[in-house]
Amino acid sequence: MNHLAQYFLGPMARYRENITIPRNLGPPVIKTNDEKTVEAALESCTFKSVMSCVLGYGLGGAVGLFTASVGPSVGQQQTAREILREMKTTTLSYAKNFALLGAVFSAVECNVESYRGVSDWRNGTIAGGVTGGVIGLRVGVKAGLFGAAGFAAFSTVIDYFMRH
Repeated sequence: MNHLAQYFLGPMARYRENITIPRNLGPPVIKTNDEKTVEAALESCTFKSVMSCVLGYGLGGAVGLFTASVGPSVGQQQTAREILREMKTTTLSYAKNFALLGAVFSAVECNVESYRGVSDWRNGTIAGGVTGGVIGLRVGVKAGLFGAAGFAAFSTVIDYFMRH
């Protein structure tokens, strides 16, 4: 009896020579600690937010450059320097707005998803509402409320079509 008690209640260091890993879909992949560290860093909300900010800045710059080049310049004859200065202003304005939009939306959505522990349409709706509100509040409270409602509705529709 003492031997059985020692076996079940004794030190829990039972060494296994053979570890069995189920193979349902191919060979098993055991990640190293370095791979786990990199994966955790790439899945963090900070990384996602910074990446969205950088990509939003690039996309906004491209959209701003296109808009500035297509937009009509009304008024007197402009020099090349004036045209380039106007294009630079428009491009940077679009780039900053898209960067802010991407960073805020991504940060809020990731944090809401982490807090709730669920990945569904509500995360995007909440993130859209906060993002629209933040961007709209730069103009005023009324614009912030309309921006929050509009961007939340837009995010909900996009989430619905992307998931179905």
